[in-house]
Amino acid sequence: MNNKSIYYMIFSVIAFAIMNAVVKYLSSFSVYQIVFFRSIGTLAFTIPLIITYKIPVLGTHKKLLLLRGFLGVFSLVFFFQSLKYLSVGTAVSLRYTSPIFAAIFAIIFLKENIKPIQWLLFLIAFIGVLIIKGFGNDINYLGLIYVLFSAISLGLVLVIIRKIGKREHPLVIINYFMVMAFFFGGFMSIYNWKNPNLNQLLLLSSLGIFGYIGQLYMTKAFQTNETNLLAPLKYLEIVFTIIIGVFWFQEIYNLYTVLGIILILVGLIYNLVLKKTE
Repeated sequence: MNNKSIYYMIFSVIAFAIMNAVVKYLSSFSVYQIVFFRSIGTLAFTIPLIITYKIPVLGTHKKLLLLRGFLGVFSLVFFFQSLKYLSVGTAVSLRYTSPIFAAIFAIIFLKENIKPIQWLLFLIAFIGVLIIKGFGNDINYLGLIYVLFSAISLGLVLVIIRKIGKREHPLVIINYFMVMAFFFGGFMSIYNWKNPNLNQLLLLSSLGIFGYIGQLYMTKAFQTNETNLLAPLKYLEIVFTIIIGVFWFQEIYNLYTVLGIILILVGLIYNLVLKKTE
């Protein structure tokens, strides 16, 4: 494996983990204002690149792009909202159940086949969710509902991106998502706006930067090495997020919560490796 690609991937997951922690820290702000600032930071990078490389900004599959953008915003809003009620590590772990929902939607909409061993692995991951729900000491049911809605929406997003395939430039797909987040977050923030101080403004502005860095280096990693070797490293985001949660927010995870997170990781990572080695 190319060592550079490993460093890219680790850098990516650290950036995403920091972004998640910053959102948690800014929980006094409305989720819409956070989505608004998250979009501004990313658009500051994507729009100049689209202009520089003269990429057709509207794309050719507008309905799919709009649907991807809408569901992406929906998922982002519910995930950020869940962070107000759940520990950051638990929320991220539960959101990573999205491949389970993606597999179900792929059967319905893309007519894909799922092997029995894959269903068994999905079941192991889902048992992890049930253990966290039933025995985790930090579970708030409203937060659980929010994060599962986020995971379901993200599962649909993954299926739509698969449907789009390579027919659209990645920057166009991201741009649709972020433009819709900008207008939705901005409009919904009108009656929920809180004036940030300088430190808060810097943190809010950093959300899009960390999000873009995470996306950029994840793309760089996949461009320089095989997907099946790198994709499991994406789940390090959960590990880094938990570490940040423990040291920054003094979060405590009991044995059942840790067991549930491990089952989610084992079920999803092994399923991913299984699919990529077929």
